[in-house]
Amino acid sequence: MQPFKFARLRYRPLGPADAAGLFALDSNPNVLRYLGTPPLTGIAQSRAALVRIQADYRAGTLARWAVERRDTGEFLGWAGLKLNHDPVNGRSGFIDLGYRLLEPHWGQGYGTEAGRAWLARGFGALRLPLITGYAEAAHGASRRILEKVGLALVNLFDDASGTPCAWYEARNPAAGPA
Repeated sequence: MQPFKFARLRYRPLGPADAAGLFALDSNPNVLRYLGTPPLTGIAQSRAALVRIQADYRAGTLARWAVERRDTGEFLGWAGLKLNHDPVNGRSGFIDLGYRLLEPHWGQGYGTEAGRAWLARGFGALRLPLITGYAEAAHGASRRILEKVGLALVNLFDDASGTPCAWYEARNPAAGPA
């Protein structure tokens, strides 16, 4: 896939130049509050994550992309679709819609815009039949984004660590009934 634009944002593959931005994102405990993962402690961890992401790109596997402001090119975080093989809510091999933004950019509609862009890309160019998303049940902001972009709550479940979570799904309208 080629980089693309949607309203105020631009989406492109993550690359080595994004290591500092990813480190700023994933070393912030506020960003990670509802993810159950500890903050990164060194930029080498971001570089290692980029190596894994770029391997997914080369393999043709769906992976997260950088999110930038169209007007300034400023790195805001990442968003996109990802093929998830790990079991979650009794499922594996599902397409997960995700987004993570730097804290100064919260509350400005960027998460919703990114979710809409990737849902449109997934159902349009990629012709995916089903896109899912999940968030901790207590993470109201992320749940609102999933609902605003068109995913419907399917069920509540406890993740592997026992944390209550909410599972959402959207079916491609062009795919017909399930």
